[in-house]
Amino acid sequence: MSLRRSDDPLDTYLLRVFVLLITERSVSRTALRLNQSQPAVSAALKRLREILGDPLLVREKGGMVPTERALALMSHAKGALAEIDRMTDAPESFEPHSTRHEFRVGSPDYLAPVFVASVAERFRREAPQARLSLHALGPSFDFERSLAEGDLDVVIGNWPEPPHRMHLSMLLEDEIVCLVAASHPCATKGMSVEDYMRAAHVVPMPYSISQRGVIDSVLASMRINRDERVAVQSFTAAPYLLQGTDLVFTTTRHFAQFYAQLLPLAIIPSPIAFPPMRFYQLWHERNHHSAGHRWLRRLLSDCGRRIVPPAA
Repeated sequence: MSLRRSDDPLDTYLLRVFVLLITERSVSRTALRLNQSQPAVSAALKRLREILGDPLLVREKGGMVPTERALALMSHAKGALAEIDRMTDAPESFEPHSTRHEFRVGSPDYLAPVFVASVAERFRREAPQARLSLHALGPSFDFERSLAEGDLDVVIGNWPEPPHRMHLSMLLEDEIVCLVAASHPCATKGMSVEDYMRAAHVVPMPYSISQRGVIDSVLASMRINRDERVAVQSFTAAPYLLQGTDLVFTTTRHFAQFYAQLLPLAIIPSPIAFPPMRFYQLWHERNHHSAGHRWLRRLLSDCGRRIVPPAA
C-alpha cells in the first residue's frame, strides 16, 4: 500500500506552527518567532483548521483565544515534537560556541544577582550565538508540567521538599540574614528573637501553591508568627521599601549584600536559627541525556560553586 501525501497531512512544520499559535495567541507574533510572513502563518492556520476540524483560535474582545479542542491537543502536539526532536538530534554534535539553541531557565526572582550575573557572563562567553531565556515563576505557574512538556529546560528552586519525580543537583548554599535600613535601631545593636517577633516585616508573596518556603516552614515549626506588614510580589522590590523605615526583610546573605552596596541598608545576623538556604536545579528525564542540556546544567553548577561567600 502506497502512502499518499494526503494520508499524512499533519507534518512537523504544521505542528510547530500549531504550538506557537496556541502559545502566542497571535498570527503576527508567531510569524515573528518563525521568521516567516504573516500570510504564510495564516495559510498554515487555515490548513490546521481544515485538518483538525476546529477553529483552534477565535477572536474575542481581548484578542485571539484558543478553543477547548486546541488546548486539549496542545500537550499531544508538544509530545510529538519532543519525540521528533529526540529522533533527529545528534547528541554528540553539540558545540556551545556555534549553537543557536534557546535555553530556558525558570526561577523565582530571589536568586542572588551575583549568581545570575555569573551565569549570563559564562553563557555569553561559551555560547555567543545561543539565547538564554529566564522565566519568572509564580503561584499559578505549573513548573513540573513545563519541564515535562519542554517549555523549560531547568527550574532553579529552594523548596524544602523538591518534587521527587525530577532530577536534581545542588547549586549553592547561602546563610539567612535580616536586611534593614541603615537607620534601623537594630542595625548597630543587633536583633534578638523578641525584636524579631515585635518587628514589622516585608514578606514576598507565595510563588508556589504547593510548596511553603524555607523561612516560613522554620517559623511555623517554631510557632513564631511574625508581623507581615508589607507583602511584595517581587523579591527585588523589598530592599527599596526598607529605606528610612523600621521594616525587616529576611533573606539570603548574597541577595542582601548586593542591595546593601547600592542602598543605605544594613545586614544583621538573624536571631532565628534558620538552616542554610539550599538552591538546586531541577530537570526532567526527557532532557537528562541531551548533550546541550548537560552543558547547561554543568554551567549552572560551576557558577554556583564559584560564588564566594560574602563577609559576615
